[in-house]
Amino acid sequence: MAYRNGTYVAFHANKATEPTKSDIKYYNLLKAWKVRDDNDFSFINSHEKTSAVRDSSKRETLERVLKQRLLNSKNMILIVGKTTKEDTDWVPLEIRYAVDECQIPIIAAYTDCERITDPERFAHRWPAALASRIRDGTARVIHISFKKEPLKGAVNQFSHEHLPKGSLVYYTRETYRNWGLL
Repeated sequence: MAYRNGTYVAFHANKATEPTKSDIKYYNLLKAWKVRDDNDFSFINSHEKTSAVRDSSKRETLERVLKQRLLNSKNMILIVGKTTKEDTDWVPLEIRYAVDECQIPIIAAYTDCERITDPERFAHRWPAALASRIRDGTARVIHISFKKEPLKGAVNQFSHEHLPKGSLVYYTRETYRNWGLL
């Protein structure tokens, strides 16, 4: 049985070699928030719990390691940017495995958004693997803006043992106000 205390982070790399040209910049921001001494943002990064793999590794090796990381995770942050739905490779695999096999909640964190109070407004950004699982109710998803306070709240609140109540869950305007985001 895997020790499930990590947070898995998925994002669309967009085959970009320049980090500022893809959603990896948001993943790097999460890691930066985590290491700051004056900060209370923390999470156990599932990507740091297993051996590193290179982009040049065989697909089978990459897939095996990603699945192991997901098995060791209590939740998954899915960084939802403007091009996430274009990913037809790793993001769909990660969503399928997280929901269908690991049964962990997805924290859909939308870039370039102040707050999410109507998740269906952002359906045009959902990868097909997420959209179908939202429609059929198999995915348990909290929809948030990619901001430190909502991310901290969702990572601490939701896990494989405490799932969101449905597929279109979001924080209230009052909660965003309490975070100082309204």
